[in-house]
Amino acid sequence: MRALQYTDRGRPEVVELPVPEIGADDVLVAARSVGVCHSDIDLLEGRYIIPFAYPLIPGHEWSGEVVAVGSAVTAFAPGDRVVGECVIGADHFGFSISGAAAEFFTAKASWLHRLPDELSWTMGALVEPFSVAYYALVRAGGVDASDTVAVLGAGPIGLAVTAAASAMGARTVVVEPSPERRAVAERLGAAHTVEPAGAEALLRELTGGRGADLVAEASGRPAVMASALELVAFQGRVAYIGIDVGQEAPAKLGLIQSKELRITGTIGSPGIWPETLRFLAGSGLDLSSLVTQRFPVEEALAALDTAHHPTPTTVKAHIEFTATR
Repeated sequence: MRALQYTDRGRPEVVELPVPEIGADDVLVAARSVGVCHSDIDLLEGRYIIPFAYPLIPGHEWSGEVVAVGSAVTAFAPGDRVVGECVIGADHFGFSISGAAAEFFTAKASWLHRLPDELSWTMGALVEPFSVAYYALVRAGGVDASDTVAVLGAGPIGLAVTAAASAMGARTVVVEPSPERRAVAERLGAAHTVEPAGAEALLRELTGGRGADLVAEASGRPAVMASALELVAFQGRVAYIGIDVGQEAPAKLGLIQSKELRITGTIGSPGIWPETLRFLAGSGLDLSSLVTQRFPVEEALAALDTAHHPTPTTVKAHIEFTATR
């Protein structure tokens, strides 16, 4: 089988490997669509939030079809359309455990969920980033039509937060320097978009001087993370979603107390995938426009390069293993 493998730091290769064997509680999956995330680039460059070792196969945003199941597996059968969780206890699939960027890969049955018929293979591979956004909103206490939500950063996760919060009824304001990404945010339901320099003035205008009820920080940039404390309302909420590994920025930490803020930080989306899948199937949200480039597995290095050096119109690259519907 062909696979994208990180053979060492900074050394990605498309390699030929044996099809993996499965144990009693394993499922053999044929990949259909696999998303490339910026954290895949961090991993390639030797950075991640938990320990890992090369060689490994990346790929934690995926959809696939069950090919075979182990003798102890009863919940799945060949032909089932599935997606799978990334954070599994102390391990992360596609990071400390080899992932889905291969024609075939193994997963434990307990990690998997059936992909609803309403969702395409492409949408299936977007479930993981959407679940991260959905989980962050749930952990922050949820939102509804009474809330003004400021989303900082319109990368794939920030755009997923925009779609989720808008579908829940909130008024979303996306803060993003790129006009191309602001345009995508508007298509996904953002009521307003603004460059960072104008964010505070716009939020005060929209809320009668109050500020955002919830600020969802999705850029992972320390200076932007610090600015969330200034944009949020008194007794408001801040949800930190974007990942930063070891950088620093000055922040007005006294605002946490003077504004009586509730702050949550999230990583991944543990325990919420069934609810996420029901939400996507029931809401009719179509996130497929987030996928701006598609590559076959033999061009997986080009997919990595696209994610590492995006153009203004790049949002998400997918590696596809068969024709998608």
